[in-house]
Amino acid sequence: MPSLKKIIVQDFRNIEFQDLTFSPNVNCISGNNGEGKTNLLDAIYYLSMTKSAFPAPDKYNYRYGTAGFTIGGVYAMENGLESRFSLKVADEGKKLVRDDKPLQKMSEHIGTLPVVMVSPGDGALVSESGEERRRLSNAILSQMDPEYLAAVQSYNRLLVQRNRLLKDFSPDFALMDVIDEKMQGPAQYIFEARKKLAADLRPVVADYYSLISGGGETVSLEYRSDIDGGLLKDVFASRRERDLALRYTSAGVQRDDFVFTMDSHPIRRGGSQGQQKSFLVALKFAQYEIMKRSYGFAPMLLLDDVFDKLDMGRISNLIGMVAGSDFGQIFITDTDKKRLSSVVDRITEDRAYFDTAAGTFTRVEQDGTG
Repeated sequence: MPSLKKIIVQDFRNIEFQDLTFSPNVNCISGNNGEGKTNLLDAIYYLSMTKSAFPAPDKYNYRYGTAGFTIGGVYAMENGLESRFSLKVADEGKKLVRDDKPLQKMSEHIGTLPVVMVSPGDGALVSESGEERRRLSNAILSQMDPEYLAAVQSYNRLLVQRNRLLKDFSPDFALMDVIDEKMQGPAQYIFEARKKLAADLRPVVADYYSLISGGGETVSLEYRSDIDGGLLKDVFASRRERDLALRYTSAGVQRDDFVFTMDSHPIRRGGSQGQQKSFLVALKFAQYEIMKRSYGFAPMLLLDDVFDKLDMGRISNLIGMVAGSDFGQIFITDTDKKRLSSVVDRITEDRAYFDTAAGTFTRVEQDGTG
């Protein structure tokens, strides 16, 4: 399984320059809020996904007064060899290099360094629109299935063309028919992949939620799509007049959604804040489990301020469950170093501790006391 041995971060958010070496098992990053803990985890996420874990343009991650940033990493790969990755992001675009060889497409890299991130921003999965939930499904599936990522990219390109036609007061309907036909294949692939993902996640989320919450409520998730039971081109045909009036495509897999439920009711309406937090952590750990099954090894797990979501007892049980004999590399942040060490020290002796202040990270003794 890929393990991050070393990272070099330059001009990323509040990190001017850092060169850090990590444990292959558990890495604990402590410090006050706003000092840079999340920034380091997001830099690691960038190396895996070539984009931030948070929905913001790349330029928002430049350190103030700079014109871009660079993140480099040395990984121990599953074949026993080392690989070096370097990602440079600037206004003119992104450049990704592996072992001194530039990659022509970012999509070639997705899935090479599988990763799962749990963060306070996950609340948007419950509170915000379906776009957030589609982003999650895309992040999971694109890492496990290159064909899925290609289908999403193809569909989105064609969708842009279709919407451009709809904005024309005299659209070329023959061309629109051709586009509709071309969108059918990618849309069907996306639909089938998301449908299977929902089915795979459903029982695992329920199991993790039961472990975390200890409650009697039943949680589930359902996948909804405009093309469930039909063909995209038929949906487009039935919506053409509406689309012409709206001047954009009003149906399709770009409007898919995942509905999270508790006792058969939407969790965003009926679930308490604590129940919603428990569900979100269960969902992300279910993602971890599904990806581990798909790869045959555990992805990297980034846990950002997870102790603020749940009580220590439940988190300790959860991390202990994940950190079994086949667990991958884990990064955990917390504002309380003693709380962090009280959980981690029971799991493994192979761990590293880092203190954080103003974008600077200092490795400390393994007992977490400095």
